[in-house]
Amino acid sequence: MTELAAILAERRKQHGDFRDHAAYTQSLKAVLRDAEQEKRFPLSCVQREALEMIVHKIGRILAGDPNHIDTWDDIAGYATLVANELREKSTAPAGGQ
Repeated sequence: MTELAAILAERRKQHGDFRDHAAYTQSLKAVLRDAEQEKRFPLSCVQREALEMIVHKIGRILAGDPNHIDTWDDIAGYATLVANELREKSTAPAGGQ
């Protein structure tokens, strides 16, 4: 077994079949796109990317091992990055300085 094949086999064990993961993730991303088009307040690039990464991780949970702790930590990490950015913006002086 090649090194790449071994890596893919390990990922499949943790995250499930990639086709299942892709189907779940793309369905959830479609919901995000539809919701954003209906919103009065657009998402920032950071918010959009964090949501897409969170959805990616949810897809892994649904397709693979829901007890893989790193995936849950990653979700918390992306949410924290957005919260930190919002806190920074709320405490920044007027004029973006």
